Amino acid sequence: MSENSHVLYAREPELGIAEFRRVLVESGLGETRPVEDEARLQAMLSGANLVLTARLNVEGRPLIGVIRAITDFSWVCYISELAVSQSAQGLGIGKSLMDAARRELGPSVAISLISMPDAVGFYERIGMKRMADAFWFSRKR
Repeated sequence: MSENSHVLYAREPELGIAEFRRVLVESGLGETRPVEDEARLQAMLSGANLVLTARLNVEGRPLIGVIRAITDFSWVCYISELAVSQSAQGLGIGKSLMDAARRELGPSVAISLISMPDAVGFYERIGMKRMADAFWFSRKR
């Protein structure tokens, strides 16, 4: 766990569905994720082998950010979500979560993700390289 005076960053493999859903909705990702389907949210959390959180360092430790990822911890990590509550956006929480992921994974593991159009500038600002060769089969639901 790393912390500063305001935010605690930690690996949190047992993150609860309610908190995960709340941050997805508060971040704006609730429009693109199955937030009304608890079983699917649970499967998303259970299937991730790296979950990092950002919590306010106050009583109750409210969740304000999360990274959900799948990795082999050796070659590559795919970040499925980087969600930060809108009230905490612009405060460095997303960058700090990405920095925590990079520390957790080490320098020999590449990180990839597919950005929502509104977030492209954020990923470019934190130094991620835009890749042209990405491919996608859309899900049915």
